Amino acid sequence: MSKAATNDAAKRGRLARWLISGPPLFYLLLFFAIPSLIMVFASVRYAGDYGGLAPVFDEAGKLNLTLENFQRFTSDFIYTAIFLKSLMYAVITTCCCLLMAYPLALLIARSPKKYRDLLILLVILPFWSNFLIRVYAWMIILGPQSGLTQAVNYVLGLVGIEPVRLLFTAFSVIVGLVYVHLPFMVLPLYANLEKHDPALVDAAQDLGASAWQRFWRITFPLSLPGVYAGAALVFIPALGIFAVSDILGGTGSDMIGNVIKQQFLETRDWPFGSVLSIVLTVAALIAAGIAVLVARPRREIHG
Repeated sequence: MSKAATNDAAKRGRLARWLISGPPLFYLLLFFAIPSLIMVFASVRYAGDYGGLAPVFDEAGKLNLTLENFQRFTSDFIYTAIFLKSLMYAVITTCCCLLMAYPLALLIARSPKKYRDLLILLVILPFWSNFLIRVYAWMIILGPQSGLTQAVNYVLGLVGIEPVRLLFTAFSVIVGLVYVHLPFMVLPLYANLEKHDPALVDAAQDLGASAWQRFWRITFPLSLPGVYAGAALVFIPALGIFAVSDILGGTGSDMIGNVIKQQFLETRDWPFGSVLSIVLTVAALIAAGIAVLVARPRREIHG
């Protein structure tokens, strides 16, 4: 092959790579990198007299920048407490989704092929309806006059316990978060479990391993990449979501997403809202990085 032909092939290869990677790169630059830079710049500015942002330069022509907004976050424990509570809610949601999604994903993966598509369709079926409608439906299910609440309080009354309220509590927020994010745990787990070689489990059974041993020694270790992927897909959005706690939570169930919304839309303190957004973004990036680092050795071992 001549040198000119080699150069043409190399150019076509570079062009193909740019055509493939260019649109996602442009999307991330336009909708993630640039807004993040704007948010960082807003976090070191003063709030305007009537909300929003004060001018970058004051009347004397000096830069009107400050780090007071970051100091406010670190000095006022109430925001740290809300952020830690959001972390706790996200962790509980992730654990509950994993406990509920793993058996379901395993059942789907081991079902006959003619039923798998139908079962997966049932998993994603809730996405066909509006998100807010689905969350509002839980207000009816957990309401004080609902059959579920009356049944729970009836059972508690039999053992001498006072009636409880299910709606507008931390419990209702966790229920809503688990319901919303459960499919995001099921799908990556199913994608992983469906690829497992049944011969490995059969060989372990022939060697005398019990069903419990076969699961913990073979199935679960092989499924860890799916567990890490599902955990990241659930934990990160659950950390910043605000609609569920707005609708199903009480006054003490606010999450960091609710505080950010209040800062931008109600108090109009955009600089401090930007600080909270930066903290949330950094926490999400750290969680994603941990998931990648933890999953990488497993991929090398089992890949």
